[in-house]
Amino acid sequence: MAMSSTPNILLSLFSIHFLLSLVKINEAKVPAIIVFGDSSVDAGNNNYIPTIARSNFEPYGRDFNGGHPTGRFSNGKIATDFISQAFGLKGAIPAYLDPSYSISDFATGVTFASAGTGYDNSTSNVLSVIPLWKELEYYKDYQTKLKANLGDGKANDIIKDALYMISVGTNDFLENYYAVPGRSSQYTIKEYENFLVGIAGNFTKALYDLGARKISLGGLPPMGCMPLERTGNLMGGSECVNSYNNLAAEFNSKLNDLVIKQNKELNGMDMVFSDPYGIMLDIIQKPAFYGMLYYSLSLFIIA
Repeated sequence: MAMSSTPNILLSLFSIHFLLSLVKINEAKVPAIIVFGDSSVDAGNNNYIPTIARSNFEPYGRDFNGGHPTGRFSNGKIATDFISQAFGLKGAIPAYLDPSYSISDFATGVTFASAGTGYDNSTSNVLSVIPLWKELEYYKDYQTKLKANLGDGKANDIIKDALYMISVGTNDFLENYYAVPGRSSQYTIKEYENFLVGIAGNFTKALYDLGARKISLGGLPPMGCMPLERTGNLMGGSECVNSYNNLAAEFNSKLNDLVIKQNKELNGMDMVFSDPYGIMLDIIQKPAFYGMLYYSLSLFIIA
């Protein structure tokens, strides 16, 4: 769960890297961006549910339009906002549960994401947030409203040609497996990885069955370098926790294999694996190269 602000320079760099992974998709017109996941892509859905996992207070949002917190776990826009803008769509993707928006606003982009959630239903229970299966139910509701608003033909075109972005998984390990009793007594870490990959595959297949074809499945960042993990690594001099980073890289490899597999098995599927690990680790290790003379890990993204 993201509990500290994410500087826009990091998100801009990440978004550029992310877009490069979408070159194949970018060749075609994208009428909408539809988002699922955790705090890395939550634009404020958690503001409207009973949870402590919120960012609707200062200093969040200080660089957003108007300088007010929006529920994004960032000082301004989040990565999906930049990506939407890069595709020539709106400059900020709204949260589905925000009552100030209507289905006409959501026609070109919407996020169902909930900070603190994960692939595993038990992860969402930790902070009482929206589980991934519920995000999918909201998406089905969105489809119904979209068809009622635009008609089946136009709505189906949007559903088919939209870019679907998924960014989730960090909380399953850091807020669940390694933090609370339960899953760690049921699974070895490798078994848990495979369990999560199975859920990811079921989720992308469900999106495919609902009409999605262009899907970006996001990987994990170097989660051993997140502030809380470094702060707790006293014996390691408060450096990055390499075991967590290695786990993220291993899990990403399994997600990439899933993408390759489903692209072969599902006719018309055009899914890419978007891996934030390498560029984020490079930024942490070489901040000056990216124009940051002073770099505070308290500003690093926590998913």
